[in-house]
Amino acid sequence: MLKGRNLINPDDLSVDEIYEIMTLAQKIIKSPMEYSNICKGRILGTLFFEPSTRTRLSFEAAMHRLGGSVIGFSESASSSTSKGESLSDTIRTVCAYSDIIAMRHPKEGSAHLAASVTTVPLINAGDGGHYHPTQTLTDLLTIIESKNTFDNLTIGLCGDLKFGRTVHSLLKTMKKFENNKFILISPTELKIPNYVKALAFKGDDEYVEVEKLEDVIDQLDILYMTRVQKERFFNEADYVRLKDSYILNSKKMQMAKKDMIVLHPLPRVNEISVEVDEDPRAVYFDQVKYGMYARMSLIIKLLGEEIC
Repeated sequence: MLKGRNLINPDDLSVDEIYEIMTLAQKIIKSPMEYSNICKGRILGTLFFEPSTRTRLSFEAAMHRLGGSVIGFSESASSSTSKGESLSDTIRTVCAYSDIIAMRHPKEGSAHLAASVTTVPLINAGDGGHYHPTQTLTDLLTIIESKNTFDNLTIGLCGDLKFGRTVHSLLKTMKKFENNKFILISPTELKIPNYVKALAFKGDDEYVEVEKLEDVIDQLDILYMTRVQKERFFNEADYVRLKDSYILNSKKMQMAKKDMIVLHPLPRVNEISVEVDEDPRAVYFDQVKYGMYARMSLIIKLLGEEIC
């Protein structure tokens, strides 16, 4: 039962609960008008202490399409935190006005702090380099719509695996399913952290780490591209040196399976050439729309507003 729950990291959801959310999302995709007033009279509070386009608009569009309303802010300067208000006090205040909260914050652990004081369901929309569980639901919906399964897949995670919270979340979640293989593609400086590997993998035989995408692209069922995130670097020289480490282009796509799919949490910088956009295997813009449907499903579940 998901009603009244918080969603802070992917481990908050069991495999059965993931399938439950996916099943409802697919029903919404097929018959969106059936759900157009299911959250009428409900209010979503969107607290974005860090800039966001897709995630914030996706949450807002999801609630509006469910017939609900949205209040909130899109940057910390627009909130009372700019006056020194604590995060705990902000959450307690917004709980008085809303039925459910989606929060993005630049500091790791902020979502756990918010969850400790909230009186309404709270969704972590990204807390620093930790987790981004609704992006994971977005990725999962894209995968199930494209591949019709979560099992027996070879998944390549490429780019910034050190700071990429979307990568950490997806990796941990896809490990819950059967017989998936992982190829981790990154420069040495951006390798996935050991603590993430320790949480996700039971042994070294469950993954492979490589530095060149072209060496493994022909093995992949899913290629998950990420940008090198400038905002996560303390040293701009390191960012400049690494930002163009991986660029997916048509030449590399020719080496891939005919049914491989390319995902990206967006925004992209130049890690996927625009020439790839026309390739039917490029599903990252479909992924954007699936994110809205995944969040619609999640909001319904957490509020307990399902159609009988």
